[in-house]
Amino acid sequence: MPSLSLSSGRDLFLTPGPSIMPDRVLNAMHQPAPNIYEGEMIGMTDSILADLAELAGTKGKAALYICNGHGVWEAAISNLLAPGDKALFLNSGSFGGSWAGIGQRMGVDVEEIDFGRTGPVDTEAVQIRLDADKDHRIKAVMTVHTDTASSVCNDIAGLRRVLDQTGHPALLVVDTIASFGCDRYEMDAWGVDVTVTACQKGLMTPPGLGYLLFNDKARECSEQVPFPSPYWDWRPRVEPDVFYQRFCGTAPTHLLFAQRAALDMIAEEGREVVWLRHAELARAVWAAVEAWGRGGPLRCNIDDPAYRSHAVTTVRAKGCDMARMRRWCEDQAGLTLGLGLGFDLPEYMDGKSVFRIGHMGHLNPPMLLGALATMDTAFKALGVAHGSGAVESAAESLSRAGSPAVR
Repeated sequence: MPSLSLSSGRDLFLTPGPSIMPDRVLNAMHQPAPNIYEGEMIGMTDSILADLAELAGTKGKAALYICNGHGVWEAAISNLLAPGDKALFLNSGSFGGSWAGIGQRMGVDVEEIDFGRTGPVDTEAVQIRLDADKDHRIKAVMTVHTDTASSVCNDIAGLRRVLDQTGHPALLVVDTIASFGCDRYEMDAWGVDVTVTACQKGLMTPPGLGYLLFNDKARECSEQVPFPSPYWDWRPRVEPDVFYQRFCGTAPTHLLFAQRAALDMIAEEGREVVWLRHAELARAVWAAVEAWGRGGPLRCNIDDPAYRSHAVTTVRAKGCDMARMRRWCEDQAGLTLGLGLGFDLPEYMDGKSVFRIGHMGHLNPPMLLGALATMDTAFKALGVAHGSGAVESAAESLSRAGSPAVR
């Protein structure tokens, strides 16, 4: 008898990036190469950068790079820090530490505070460290808004308060790659000097575009860096004499078409509504995980909902092989989930007892509830201990999401 798989149909990817690409975004790329010297490409690029600044809540400048998130990390360091400059990196999962590693390789005097895998950055600990920096050697505080490894969402406004209360002049530099377009983010209101982001998560575009948004203070600091990388230097990108300087070469034409379409979709839905939708979908996921946890080991990695991301949820299941569950979902049902990242310790079965549910970007209740039901089915098929009523709990959560009354 042939082996049976139920995965025939449209695959569903709920990884924490790249996120689901809307058909409208994919279709926008399905056209011939445009004129890259003049015409609509110039205006379209300007509109993308303006809309990104509006989405971030900033009146600052925006620079565009052809790269992934790691590339735009390097761009931030290259523009702000010279070899030997000191920077404080705050790690609350995995990516703050990875960013610190890049800084170290670039000659930055890196100091890292690791807050572990299951909670946010402790602003009181940061305040103590900044108070001790009497000579103000720390030139930048670098952190991640949402760390997709732990699924924590850090208090960025709280970090600005700490900097202000200590009178410390360091720049506040924030990676929003996972949170941008998902979690509420107010760059200027929260006192962020540099925002780092990329296109492949909440911005719903195939990977390949990175962005830096920065204010006047950051720009003044960058003027003190003697030899910024010719490629990463943001100055010609924000004030180009000719169009190609926006990209230090040929424009990424079809990614720009895609990004324009994605930003149009976000504008049509509305920034506040996008944030609210992500919040409601996240609460539905948490409700399902909590229901599973009443009869088994499954738990949201971040205990306090106030510090949980609205873009991704990391789930721990002590003693259970969740890699096997993910494989069942993908092979038998066409659902791809995120693997455990940054939990490579024996107590987490070298990461196998952890998985991640991405709920960012182009997602609605039928997609999410179907995915949760598929995970529930996998637990049953594999004999993973779990509580009942997870899908019902998620549905109940969504029913309270303020939908208009049925007419």
